[in-house]
Amino acid sequence: MPHTTAFARNQWYVAAYAHEVGRELLGRTVLGEPLVLYRTEDDGRPVALHDRCVHRRYPLSASGLDGDRIVCGYHGFTYDTTGACVYVPGQKRVPRTARVAAYPVVEQDALIWVWIGDPALADPEVIPRARHLDSPGWVTVSGMEPIDADYGLLVDNLLDLSHETYLHGGYIGTPEVAETPITTEVDEGAGIVRVSRRMDDAACPPFYAKSTGISGRITRWQDIEYHAPCLYLLHSRIAPVGVVPEPDGSDPNGFHTEITYAITPSADGEVYDFWMVSRDWATDDAEVTEFLRANNHTVVMQDVDALNLLQRTLGSERSGYQELSINIDTGGLAARRILARLVEEGDKPVEKVL
Repeated sequence: MPHTTAFARNQWYVAAYAHEVGRELLGRTVLGEPLVLYRTEDDGRPVALHDRCVHRRYPLSASGLDGDRIVCGYHGFTYDTTGACVYVPGQKRVPRTARVAAYPVVEQDALIWVWIGDPALADPEVIPRARHLDSPGWVTVSGMEPIDADYGLLVDNLLDLSHETYLHGGYIGTPEVAETPITTEVDEGAGIVRVSRRMDDAACPPFYAKSTGISGRITRWQDIEYHAPCLYLLHSRIAPVGVVPEPDGSDPNGFHTEITYAITPSADGEVYDFWMVSRDWATDDAEVTEFLRANNHTVVMQDVDALNLLQRTLGSERSGYQELSINIDTGGLAARRILARLVEEGDKPVEKVL
């Protein structure tokens, strides 16, 4: 794999959870662009501006708000929600070039999405959905971990779940995950990769045994839906062995869990790993909620450590090394092709997903 996966700029990316953006200024970096995010005072809509004052490049995220205007904490240059400078200390005339970029921003499904590329191409209708994140009847635990690794490595990691057996044994991994063949479907036009692994008779890993109370063997379905470049959905179904889960999770003997990741490149060799675990069962059980939060955080940190190590290893690899891929890599290889195409074809946005 190349040391760095190129960025597709004319795409939507998750910059933050909705609950992170408020009246306190929040700094994030997306595709190498420093952003400052906040909400307006009257209607609470999210705003995303370039996080550098035009005067001496002071981070606006380290500054303050006066109403809906950001006042630079260094020399007082003041910006409105469009990025226009409306006040310069010591003079009445505001230079014509005194403006910072304002980025299209959409709040949807408890996530804040931003568009770093050409604003004229920003179509909110193409943002993929994760409705379970803020739908009634669902409870979600979440977090975000920065990883010092190329975002393509995280895409690879999530599209090949056979690593659960070895990296996450004792948490979510069992031998059956690695042993079970996958099926892969690719929608090139929509930029979607689907990878499914259906286990009819598998051990129940502690992640599910301790949260559901199931003892013994289980039927376990893992259906991945990756929307390039940013959103990853894992539709997880488990049930006692012999019970075939319903795809919509409606079987009363089964358990339906949605695992969501937002994969947002921060800069070359850096990625934000937004992770979410949503369930529609035991929604009033605080102990289950805390167990899933702590357990999944441990799993995520195992991935963080592995990908940080892998990035360092690739950085020291000799020139001309040829990577070996096998059947389980089919989904990841398809994702690489789609990501490369989004860059090569002028970063055209993907088709609307209905």
